[in-house]
Amino acid sequence: MGFRLANIGGRAALTAGKAYFDLEGASGGELGPDPMAALSDPARLSAIAAALDESQATGPLAGAVLGPPVPRPSKVFGVGLNYRTHALEAGHPIPDNPLVFTKFPSCLVGPTADVEMRSGHCDYEVELVVVIGPGGRDIAAADAWNHVAGLTAGQDISDRALQFESDPPQFSLGKSYDTFGPTGPVLVSPDTLDDPNDLRLSTHINGEIRQDDTTANMIFTVAELVAYLSGVATLATGDLIFTGTPHGVGGPQGQYLADGDVISTSIEGIGDMTNRCVMAGGA
Repeated sequence: MGFRLANIGGRAALTAGKAYFDLEGASGGELGPDPMAALSDPARLSAIAAALDESQATGPLAGAVLGPPVPRPSKVFGVGLNYRTHALEAGHPIPDNPLVFTKFPSCLVGPTADVEMRSGHCDYEVELVVVIGPGGRDIAAADAWNHVAGLTAGQDISDRALQFESDPPQFSLGKSYDTFGPTGPVLVSPDTLDDPNDLRLSTHINGEIRQDDTTANMIFTVAELVAYLSGVATLATGDLIFTGTPHGVGGPQGQYLADGDVISTSIEGIGDMTNRCVMAGGA
């Protein structure tokens, strides 16, 4: 059956239909309220989710304030140029190996949080985000999905001015301003999806579609990314992998985000995010 895990008011909750169930209550106190701790046993989450019809809902999802499903990961990886069409629009060759950078965990916010910009050169990038469950080192690609607790949606917001002010570019800083990592609305276990390797994802800006593609077109698959990264660093429960964005980002079109813009993000089977852009810091 699988599960859909949310962060509501800083507490772990399972969602079903239009309702949410506080995890501590739904588990009879077996599991606590910390969303990070909940990720340690995905199989137990699935079992509790399967019995939710025996529990009383904590409240309706409508109106609930959702935080990032994984609020405090130890590591957040990003993968650049992981769709051929995006590499081509950016004027770069197709990579032979994953182009990896990091986003600082402090950039993470929920699916309805404002994006606070500090320049007029900020860009959007819809991405499927992989959440590690059981961690490990040197994970084989054939075993990689057994180490994935779930999937969520993400926006890898980028300040291109900061990203490219140095030569070579500084990806990590330009992608790590506070609020530059909206994620959500929930984390879904892979077994809830018809095909977790083929999910349609899209970005609309003020209602205008800018990105529309499927994760089946990634150059390096989820399994390949988990294997590659775990060959370098031991992956821990809750680590995030932003798996790359398709074509249609604003920079190559000269369509950067502006004060008041609304970013609408959607990934099939996971859900939608809506983030408003605000100019901050006197920029």
